[in-house]
Amino acid sequence: MLADVLRRRYGELAYARNITDIDDKINNAARERGVPISEITGRFTAAYLDDMAALGVKPQNIQPEATAHVPQIIAMIQRLIDAGHAYEAEGHVLFAVGTFAGYGKLSRRDPEELLAGARIDVAPYKRDAGDFVLWKPSTDDLPGWDSPWGRGRPGWHIECSAMAAAHLGETIDIHAGGVDLQFPHHENEIAQSECAHGGKIFARYWLHNGMLNFGGAKMAKSVGNIQRVHDLVKQYPPEALRFALLSAHYRQPLEWSDGLIEQSVRTLDRLYGTLRDLADVEADAAIPASVEASLDDDLNTPQVMAEIARIAGDARKAESASDKARLKSELLGAGLALGLLQQEPAAWFARGANIQDAQLENLIQQRAEAKQARDFARADAIRDQLAAFGVTLKDTPTKVVVQSSGIISVGYDAQSKILEIEFESGAVYKYFDVSPDLHAGLINAASKGAYFADHLRWAFDYEMVRSSR
Repeated sequence: MLADVLRRRYGELAYARNITDIDDKINNAARERGVPISEITGRFTAAYLDDMAALGVKPQNIQPEATAHVPQIIAMIQRLIDAGHAYEAEGHVLFAVGTFAGYGKLSRRDPEELLAGARIDVAPYKRDAGDFVLWKPSTDDLPGWDSPWGRGRPGWHIECSAMAAAHLGETIDIHAGGVDLQFPHHENEIAQSECAHGGKIFARYWLHNGMLNFGGAKMAKSVGNIQRVHDLVKQYPPEALRFALLSAHYRQPLEWSDGLIEQSVRTLDRLYGTLRDLADVEADAAIPASVEASLDDDLNTPQVMAEIARIAGDARKAESASDKARLKSELLGAGLALGLLQQEPAAWFARGANIQDAQLENLIQQRAEAKQARDFARADAIRDQLAAFGVTLKDTPTKVVVQSSGIISVGYDAQSKILEIEFESGAVYKYFDVSPDLHAGLINAASKGAYFADHLRWAFDYEMVRSSR
């Protein structure tokens, strides 16, 4: 999204996202499997790019890999040694933090405070506890490259600095990353880059995104509370995941939950419903000035979403042809600015008229795990979600029986535009703002035994009047 904003403002953009494929975790995984590191990094890089594409993230135009830049890394380390900012010790090369007066300026913290934790288990070859590795020796069973300091491999921090200099120059305009990388990674990048380039500023602007929280804790593999995009896109529309991620300001933490995603789905249902109602209105997307102003204000996506809601509300009330055309254009344009609302409404609503086997199995497994963890509220919520698909779960002492349940009755109030459906499972749902013509089509579908509750759930605001028996 930021890249799109910059392209609209300045035209061409050099956008780099590097692959640090020299890493001890990668090395260990490759050694355990008896394969080259390229096999590990290639597989995970491809998975990452697939996930980003699913979320509608446009690819960068520069994607350097550390393994292809070892000569540049060695050259930068040599410059730091020659300038007195780095030293060799026992096959290692380390950056001498004490030689850079600006250390800590990014995080605005005292270097002594930043380095306090580094004094635990200090390597004996370090001159100072805070000195960090630029180069380290490799044993025969690890990847390594010849260097003036022996066969070895680079440290993580120097990889990024060397690749940035190779592709973007000694000073770059914008550097982004997670707030958890501010120290030590970004502080170390600044130190080694500015010392290697005669004091030239490394990055003019820094953008640090907040963390995803899950269950009150930062989502992290070490904690074991991660959710993978690869799995989520099988359960939810990818556009809803993108909407959820953009719902908070990028610098703020975001509490991730099924409820957040489901609310995003319902919001998109209403927005696409508005566009569906305007299907006969000709309009091209035009990003409103108010949206551009919000994005210029430190990428204020929550404000853009508020503007989208306002435009959609005005569009639903518009009566004249000119107002409808203007508001549809603004709604499409505002969505375009966030990478949303760019598919046809019919495609959005047609994505799940029937629950797929893989999705059904996934939900049943989630319910089983919730029951095992004695999270009965979550288990009941999944049961009710399945009921909305027309599927009932019946627990027996030895297994879970899946029963498809049809529709018992359909009631419609033309004045309030409320559609009420009772399923064989016992669940009763109310759907709001259903027009008479749509109601007639739904009655016809019901008469043929179609299980269209999923379509309704995506298409209209709803509430559960009664859960399954």
